[in-house]
Amino acid sequence: MALFPFILVRKPNPGATLINHERIHLRQQVEMGVLLFYLWYVVEYVIRWFQYRDHYTAYCNISFEREAFANDTNLAYLKTRPFWSFWKYITRKE
Repeated sequence: MALFPFILVRKPNPGATLINHERIHLRQQVEMGVLLFYLWYVVEYVIRWFQYRDHYTAYCNISFEREAFANDTNLAYLKTRPFWSFWKYITRKE
């Protein structure tokens, strides 16, 4: 879990993909501000839950998660990531 400025993990040696995924969330938090990020995250989760009626599907379709999952294996992503890149994942269907 990314909680600016920390990444909280359960396992002692998380993989590079997980760390990159959480670093993408840290960048999102910096862009929006931590409080606005989490407010938006919760509101979007609720909207997605009503849309899909399933916790995991709702979680996977939050725009922040969609951006992070789509790019977490690209370890150079944050070097070229445009500002507010999560925005294009709001309406795009999987």
